[in-house]
Amino acid sequence: MSRHEILGPGNQAGIVIAAGSVPTTFTRSLSERTWIDQGIITGLTVGSHYLLTVVTQDIIDAGGNALSTALPLPESWTDETRRRFATWLLDAAAIPAGFGVAAAIGFSDEDDPLMPSIARQVAWRFGITGLAGTALGATQLGQTWLDNAVGAEGRISRIPASIPVGLALAGYIEKVRQNETPAEHGTDPAAMSSLAGLGAGLGVVAVLAGVAAGEQWLARELGSVGSRVLPGSEATWRRFVHVLALGGMAYGTTKLWGTAMRKIESGTTTYEDGMDDAIAGVWTNPMVSGDPQSLVSWESLGREGRRHSVTYVRAEPPPADLKVLLPGAEDHPRPELSIPTVMGKPAKAWPIQVFIGLDASPDPAERVELALAEMDRTDAWSRSLIMLVSPTGTGYVNYVAIAAAQYMTLGDMASVTLQYSKRPSPLSLGKVHDAQIQNRLLWLRILQRLRDIPKDKRPKVVIFGESLGAHTSQAVLEGWGTMGAEALGIDNGLWIGTPAASGWRHELMDKKRIDVDHSIVAVVNDYEQFLALGEEEKERKRFVLLSHDNDGVTKFEASLITRRPSWLGPNRPKVEEIPDRSPRGIPSSMRWRPITTFFQTLIDMKNAQIPGSYRAWAHDYREDLPDFIRDVYNLDCSDEDLEKIKVACRQREEFREAIFK
Repeated sequence: MSRHEILGPGNQAGIVIAAGSVPTTFTRSLSERTWIDQGIITGLTVGSHYLLTVVTQDIIDAGGNALSTALPLPESWTDETRRRFATWLLDAAAIPAGFGVAAAIGFSDEDDPLMPSIARQVAWRFGITGLAGTALGATQLGQTWLDNAVGAEGRISRIPASIPVGLALAGYIEKVRQNETPAEHGTDPAAMSSLAGLGAGLGVVAVLAGVAAGEQWLARELGSVGSRVLPGSEATWRRFVHVLALGGMAYGTTKLWGTAMRKIESGTTTYEDGMDDAIAGVWTNPMVSGDPQSLVSWESLGREGRRHSVTYVRAEPPPADLKVLLPGAEDHPRPELSIPTVMGKPAKAWPIQVFIGLDASPDPAERVELALAEMDRTDAWSRSLIMLVSPTGTGYVNYVAIAAAQYMTLGDMASVTLQYSKRPSPLSLGKVHDAQIQNRLLWLRILQRLRDIPKDKRPKVVIFGESLGAHTSQAVLEGWGTMGAEALGIDNGLWIGTPAASGWRHELMDKKRIDVDHSIVAVVNDYEQFLALGEEEKERKRFVLLSHDNDGVTKFEASLITRRPSWLGPNRPKVEEIPDRSPRGIPSSMRWRPITTFFQTLIDMKNAQIPGSYRAWAHDYREDLPDFIRDVYNLDCSDEDLEKIKVACRQREEFREAIFK
């Protein structure tokens, strides 16, 4: 058996490139990683490089087969020798051709067109595959020479050349990586458990390889049977089995996905302990959706809507004889944090909280009309502030944002929220368009109603969105720049943790757009950065995107595969540590490597959303919010009152986390 029968040239080239990619997966990224995280990154990166290289080398091999019959090669050469030589020539030619085309296209940044970026990656892939193929060819010649020199009778030649070449390449890249890593950053996140992480990564590859091998075996066996008992060649039946296998996997994945989504959605509608109908009217208020006097039923609110309804800021202390407790409150008595208690002055009004759950109606237009009816019932139009809130995927509304605004206005405000999904945000990306249509209709209807109110009596209208809620609310404005918000009567907007996929966010970053007034927009990491703009400049900012530099949600997007983002370019934010704030900047040791960076940032996005202590960090913006709510919405609140609100919001969050586990 020859070495080519053990592993084909495509497999060997894939192993070399995959082995060389392993050290790069251990470089630092935005968040700390567990060994399981590291294993996932390493496994997916290695597997992707392997498959892409195998496909590329197969294309080169096909060209070599065709070229071997056209070249004037010695007649004494066997067909196998001619094919190998022609393939080696194409591998060698692919090096300058691939890298040359990639260099001619130039480096791809996030604002570059998609097709040239893809073309650059394809050219680079051919260049690196050609390099691997050429190195393998040279190694195979060396193996043959050594085999003949020591009389090993082919045993050395049968060793796949990809093993020594891959190990040598991985060792060289690891040495370069260690030299390039600045000492100031210390040890890489997964370095202390690199063997475990590498083992997990190889495990992922082994599982994928096992599935592929099983599918190949099934295709071979069924293809053989099919060719014997039915019309058609064995190759035709093998391809048919491949299609069936892929179709079966797609069908199974679809069924599994549907079952998982139904389970998740059912969990957001079931009652939690102590949160049944008995709570409505006791821990709610007529100004809150879900109350017995509301047009919105308690049942239709869903889990997040019910939680939202019972966590409003009270305009006066609760009655002393109130006995009903929220779930888990036996061990965590609810702190008395009403407006008079916290602010030291009476409330102007009871805060209004309109929340329309998905279960209120299957028709988005009907949900919008129900929201308007709730605003009419509560007379939301008489309040000084209307806060349009787009929730996260599950329907969660940031309690700190709402409470801070309710304290600052002394209750003289109304918040309006329309739910668009029951799934966690990463699983609700397909709902963005639905949310966009729903929000746009609501905002247009509100604008229509406000026009009938004299200007001196109209409430200020502001937007708040978090995570996917930021994306869905910004989607309404997409294509209009900042002019869209003004056309819709929006006075101010605050978005936190905006996903990188938001099209409107990209519009704001485009300095060439004439429909964007960049003087009224700010994108900042923390409040101190906002203050550094200066008082005059800060007051001009009507729309603020608060995005922590270490928040993977604000960085992850599909274009990382083909284009280098600006935050990893030469003008990346400088690393700075700000007390009690999320750290600024991107580690200088973090490099853009198309596949590796894509999977690293995917894990960073996952880690950014892991619940933690109350602090400004990654995808947690709670501690940032009181400062930004006051300044972005231009609310009348002294520094002394602001500090009181910060303390109250922290206490409220501690209580909420204790009972809503």
